[in-house]
Formats: sequence, C-alpha cells, structure tokens
Amino acid sequence: MKSQDIRKAYLQFFESKDHLIVPSAPIVLKDDPTLMFNNSGMAQFKEYFLGNGTPKSKRIADTQKCLRVSGKHNDLEDVGFDTYHHTMFEMLGNWSFGDYFKKEALPWAWEFLTEVLKLDKDRLYVSVFEGNEAENVPFDQEAFDIWKQFVSEDRIILGNKKDNFWEMGDQGPCGPCSEIHIDLRSDEERAKVAGRDLVNADHPQVVEIWNNVFMEFNRKADGSLEKLPAQHVDTGMGFERLCMAMQGVTSNYDTDVFTPLIHKVEAITGLKYTSNEVKNRTEEQNKINIAIRVIVDHVRAVAFAIADGQLPSNNGAGYVIRRILRRAIRYGFTFLDTKEPFIYQLVEVLANQMGEFFPEIKKQQVLVTNVIREEEASFLRTLEQGLQLLEVVVAETKGNEVSGAKAFELYDTFGFPKDLTALILKEKGMTYNEAEFEVELKKQKDRSRAASEVSTDDWKILVAGNTESFVGYDQTENDVKITRIRKVDSKKDGVLYQIVLDATPFYPEGGGQVGDRGVLVSANETIEIIDTKKENNLILHIAKKLPENVNGAFAAQVNTDLRTASSKNHSATHLMHLALRTILGTHVEQKGSLVTPNYLRFDFSHFSKVTDEELRQVEAFVNQRIQEHIPLIERRSIPIQQALDEGAMALFGEKYGDNVRAIKFGDSMELCGGIHVSNTADIWYFKIISEGAVAAGIRRIEAITGDAVKDFFASQENTLAEIKESLKNPQDVLKAVSSLQEDNAKLKKQVEQLLKDKAKGLKGELEAQIKEVNGVQFLATQVDLDANGAKDLAYELGNNRTNLFLVVATASEDKPMLTCYISKELVADKGLNAGQVVHELGKYIQGGGGGQPFFATAGGKNVNGIAEALDKAVDFIK
Repeated sequence: MKSQDIRKAYLQFFESKDHLIVPSAPIVLKDDPTLMFNNSGMAQFKEYFLGNGTPKSKRIADTQKCLRVSGKHNDLEDVGFDTYHHTMFEMLGNWSFGDYFKKEALPWAWEFLTEVLKLDKDRLYVSVFEGNEAENVPFDQEAFDIWKQFVSEDRIILGNKKDNFWEMGDQGPCGPCSEIHIDLRSDEERAKVAGRDLVNADHPQVVEIWNNVFMEFNRKADGSLEKLPAQHVDTGMGFERLCMAMQGVTSNYDTDVFTPLIHKVEAITGLKYTSNEVKNRTEEQNKINIAIRVIVDHVRAVAFAIADGQLPSNNGAGYVIRRILRRAIRYGFTFLDTKEPFIYQLVEVLANQMGEFFPEIKKQQVLVTNVIREEEASFLRTLEQGLQLLEVVVAETKGNEVSGAKAFELYDTFGFPKDLTALILKEKGMTYNEAEFEVELKKQKDRSRAASEVSTDDWKILVAGNTESFVGYDQTENDVKITRIRKVDSKKDGVLYQIVLDATPFYPEGGGQVGDRGVLVSANETIEIIDTKKENNLILHIAKKLPENVNGAFAAQVNTDLRTASSKNHSATHLMHLALRTILGTHVEQKGSLVTPNYLRFDFSHFSKVTDEELRQVEAFVNQRIQEHIPLIERRSIPIQQALDEGAMALFGEKYGDNVRAIKFGDSMELCGGIHVSNTADIWYFKIISEGAVAAGIRRIEAITGDAVKDFFASQENTLAEIKESLKNPQDVLKAVSSLQEDNAKLKKQVEQLLKDKAKGLKGELEAQIKEVNGVQFLATQVDLDANGAKDLAYELGNNRTNLFLVVATASEDKPMLTCYISKELVADKGLNAGQVVHELGKYIQGGGGGQPFFATAGGKNVNGIAEALDKAVDFIK
C-alpha cells in the first residue's frame, strides 16, 4: 500500500466517524511564542485543550507536519544513525474536544489497523498506564478492560509515567495514554524473544505506531495535578512508521516516503544506498547509508519550513533550519564527496511526491529550490575556509594531538564539523582531544540553556469563565477588569507579569505588527504595559509590576502615538505590496514583514535586485494612492472563500480560520488582522530607505512614513546645507562635487605613481640589505609605503629569486601592517607558510591575518610592536 493511499485511508476512516478533516497547520508557528515549530499533532489545538477557544468541530482529524530537533530520541546529531527517528515527520491524528473518550478511541484505533489496513494482530501489543500512587492517578482499568476485548492479557503491557503518561510540558494539559506497538521482526527472531519484552526498549523493529492520549488533568507550576473541566482525546500515529509496517520493510527509509529521494541522491552521486535488509555491510557502506539518510530526512524538514515561511538565518527558528541544512551538506561533503551544491535538486522530487496533499511545497517550489541552492553554495565556501583554518591549526600544533578547544572553535565559530576535523587529522596521522571538545560543547549548551531558562507560575484566575475580548479596532481606551495574572521569571528578561483583561484595546503582536504599549490606570496608580502578545488565544499584557489591587477597576490606555505610527506603516505595507506586484510582476509574494512605529520591513520574492528606477516607481505608486485619499474598507468577519473570490490576498505562511478580516484600500485587498489608518491620506508620505537581498530569490525593502519621513527630509536638508558650506556655497552643488571628485581622482593617480616610483627606488637599497641565513635569502625591514606599495615591492624583490624569505612592515596612518613573501620553491622544499608566519608575527602588533603559503598579510593596532615582530622573523628559518 503506497504512502499516499495510507494517508487517504486514515482520513477517510475518521471522516466516516463524523470527524471534520482539517489541513495541516504550518510547520512554522507564528502565533505561539512558546514554540518555534509545530512539534506535535496537538500543537495547533492547544487553545482548545486549555479552554481558551472553541473548535469548529468537537471531532477533528488531520495529518500534521511536525519538526523536532531536541528532546527524547530527537537530538539532531543522532538523526540518520537509526532507521526510525526523524527531524520532520507526519503525525496522523484524531481529536475529541470534550466529546468521545476511551470506549470509542481505542476500538477505532484497533478497527483501522486490523480491519482497514489488515495488519497482523499477532504482531500488535498495547500498553496502558499502570498508575502513580504518589500523584493519586489510578491504574487505567477502563483502558485495560477495553483492550481485553481485542487482545489477550499477555499482549497488554503496563507502562510507567515515563512511557504511558503524556504531558505537553512542565505545565499544562496531560493525561495517561495507551499505545499500540508493532513487532516487525522475522518469525525466527520473534520465536527467540517475545515482542512484549522489547516494547519501549528502543528496538528498531518493535516500534510504537499509535498513541491514544486521554487529556483529563492539568499540570500546575508546583507539579500537582488538577482535573480538567472536560475530557479530551489526543491521538497520534507516526505516518512514516505506519508506512514501514504496511510495506513490509524494517526501516522507514525503505518506504516510498523516502525511496524516491534516495534514488535521486544515488543518481546525483553515483553511490548506492543499501536497504536495511542487507546484512554485513562494510563500514564504508554504513557511512554512505548514514549520510544519505541524513540528507533525505533533512531536506524534507528544511524544504517545508521554507515553504511555510521560515528562511534560514543566524538566530531563532531560522538558525535551526540553517543548522539542519548544514548538517546535511557536511554529510554529503564528507562521506559522499559532494563538493558542489546538489541537495536543492531533491526539492522537485519532494514537491512531486507530497504536493498533492501539501500544496504549499508545490506552490513555493522555485523559492525553496533557490534558497537551498544558495545556502549550500555559501556553506561549501565556509567549509573551504575551515579547511584553510585547520591547516593553520595543524601547523601550530606541537605533537600529534590538536587541542579540543581549537577543534571546538572551528565547529562553533565556522560551523566546521568535528567528524570532518577528525577525518582530515587522521589522514595526517593526528587526532584532536575529544574530551576537551566535549567540555567546551557542554559549556556552550549550559550557557544556551541558562540563557533560555524560564519559570512560569500558574494562572491566578480573578474572573471565572472565558470573558476576554479584543475591542482595539474601535477603541484605544477602555474600562477594564483584570481576569487573570501570571508571573514569568526568565534569565533573559528577569521577572515580568502577564495580565489578561476582559475587553482590551491593546493589539497583540501578530501579522508582522508589533504589540501595543500603554498603561493601565486606576484611581491610585499607573501600570506601564511594555508589550502585548498573544498566546493560546489569550491576549497577554506584559508589565514589570502588578497593580496593588488587581481586583480594582482600570482604564486601559493604548499609547496612541506609537499605535498611529504603526498603523501608517502597516497600511503603507499593503500599498507597497500592490505596487511591487504591479511594477515588478505578479510573481511577487510577501515572504515576511515587520511593522513598528519607527519603520516597516517587507520581504518578498523577486529574482533580481530592484533597480533605482523601479524603486522610484514603487514610491510614486504608493504616494499617488496616499494623495488620492482612499478610505479604508474593513470587513470584520467574512467567509475566507468569499474574500479570496473577491480578490483578497492570503499572505505567505499564515494560518487562517473559516472567517477572516479583509482590509481594502482601492485595488489593494488583503486578509489582515492588523491596525490600519482610516484613510491613505493619514500616511502623509512614503519613503524607501533601503533595498537588498535576504536570501536567494528574496529581497527586502525598508521604508518609513509620516513623521519619520519629515525627520528624514529635515536631516537630508541639514546634510545638504553642511555640504554647501564645506564647498564654500557654490551656486551649483552637483557641479562642485563632480569637480572635486575629478581633482581627487587625478591626485590619487599621481600619488600611486609616486609610490610606485618610490618602491622601485627602494628596491635597489633593499637588495643590498638581503643576507643569507641557513641558505635562505632573508630580509625583514620596515619601509615608508602603504600596503599596496609593500605588496608591489615584495613581488619586485621576489622576481628572479627562488629562495627569498621577506617580511616587510609598514605603518601608513599609524596602522601597522606586515607583508610576508616566500619564494614558491622554499614553500615546497622547506614547508614554510607565509600565512603561519604573519599569524605568529601579527601577535606583536596586536592583530592577525592570513593568505596563501607564499604571500600573506596581517594588520594590527600596535605600531610599537613592529620592531619586535621583525626581530622574530628570522626564527622561522634558523
């Protein structure tokens, strides 16, 4: 049974059980600050389990894209070494929100597996929670009795808290679970060891395929449990593992989820992947297998993350995506000998394979391909730099063991993998100190963990029931009551308080727009609100302190100056989006945005730099709409399909409900929940500040509006006045600047010629100073030239010499520079390296540098160190 058919069968089965089938949420989470990625099937439904929202149906089924790179069995560095753990995976799920419970969920699971898919019942084992007396959670007798209707008692395993009690995190909804495991071993192996003895023992062929979680408790901050007001079912089935069971193989990578990608890697590299059925593989083949598994796993995670709106970057979720991709690249580089970008070629295979059910990968195929290709090319260049740096480290190492700290520096600073370091050192008969490396790695992890430590108290409920609402589209001030409060203590921000109001005018961060700031005012005090965010359908007002009387009456007042400035920038973003699509083409799509009171940032798909003329046209287009005084047409809640049919643009990577808010300014119509001006005239003026590349095929424009433009124009006017004054107030400023540039260019040429002549004159003087040391012609001296002159002089002296070792120091404008030239013959015969020379001598001038073995330079800060550096130069040939 093909994977596509298995997925369809699952959804059709639960549709027949009155479940609403919903699409997968994006793998990248934009409205939950507690998670970077959707890491489980239930993540998109958290607000329903927490009681902060109402689902569109009490019964839902889906298949959810998930991404995990940390936690149990999911350390990134381990993926690829076994056959059943992944970074990205699909979680088939069926959900009950206060509707059915165990007596429906467990029989349905059994029915689907044994009657629809017809899995062998003799290979299935089930587990139930054994109970926990310390927490007063009893043995799950109900689940046990249900299972006895389908399996013999010897196939029912009692599981402890670790294996059979599921928790969202340290706090939140949780409950006992009942799992279904399958034994995929051969009949011969099954006869030797009973399958029940291998359940939850990390055996690669005895694996969990279905987990039925019964949400009936809430874990509080002090660790205690309290009953939830309703009982829920959260069940998940690992799609890749189910495909393994259905297709009669013993590795997820041998299923048709992965084999098309594997075949493409084989075609590109000329290397073969051997299935898990092949025994007694060589060590070399094992390395190839691991590398291919890493690549085909990681490309799925990276491609879907990019398709859902997360570009690789140097921080946050973008850093995780970059790290996953770079791991795939280095495995190819090290074990498949791929020195050119190739992983991007797998995107087409992935899009053809999964595009029917996940249309975003097909729609964003070109973008994903371009981004991955550019990231590959960039990291391969980094690897080449790392190879050069490793050569320097090797040259500096006395003995055969490189410092673990040095190896870690290459890994941490330059992304140079430790296994590649080990491989190169082994070829040189060397190793690195692994214990030191692990110590440094642990220090880094401890620092990272400490920096992200957060402790969160339980919510203190002041007003019972879900009474919270948002009134900020119509009001910037409102009389409010505090409904709940919570203390949050983090290493990064210190102690903060989250305050929820019954009817808030504060806009929470979302859709690219920053959250409102303002104050809560009572008769006795004023509490500053420093930010507003949304989490699990609650609007959180962030404050550094709580009111003395949290049960009192307050006026919630938004900072209208900041709100107004943000609204101008947000509305201008919509107008600019339309301008870009009109002027550059309809291929332009928003790929990210940031709207603040100070400026706006807009990322969009485009294949080349936007020209100055095109930018002027975009500015003119937007400003024309501002001058036309176009009124805002806002439609608060209309069916999403109606909005799309009327021409509204749905933005990249956003998750929309059945009913949406549409914002229209003339021809510009977008689905948007942000704050906007009531008329384009309120924007006053739109000015682009910068345009540049973010990634392959992605451009970024930063712009300003309103008062920020007035300040910009005033600054430009002041600058022009200062320039005119410096030029003695000419009538034609441009002509005066052009004349100055021409004069400067002439003088530069004259200076360059004078320096060249000076260098030629010096050549004769210095040739007389060259002396022989150990059969090498040696000279270390300081000259009155700039860096380019020193380079010319070095090559002049090196011409027609085969054994010259030269170090020249300069101090142009009090900036010391060392230039080292070594004849190529000396480099080959004596193993001398100019890069190593300047690296060592650069320490005396408080600097460093590098270059090629025969020519290198180093700059520094300490002019007084030149003499000592020149004195030490001779040590390299003594």
